[in-house]
Amino acid sequence: MTRLVELEANGPRKLEPSDIDDEKGDVAVCQCGLSAELPFCDGSHRATSDEEEGTTYVYDDDGERSVVDRIVTHRDRVDDGHE
Repeated sequence: MTRLVELEANGPRKLEPSDIDDEKGDVAVCQCGLSAELPFCDGSHRATSDEEEGTTYVYDDDGERSVVDRIVTHRDRVDDGHE
């Protein structure tokens, strides 16, 4: 499975000592791209547990998932003559 993720940040975020959770003592960095607390994990990855291998998904702002049938990049459009 793959997931289309749109991120607006254009640089790294340095983790500070204040980022450590006093209760848990750790920091979890989001790897699914769905967290509302990026770069930190907020548990949103639970929504991905039943994603199927070989399928690409996109999630809307409400967390609703859709299957992506085809991804068209700028290069694809130029190669197909659809610039």
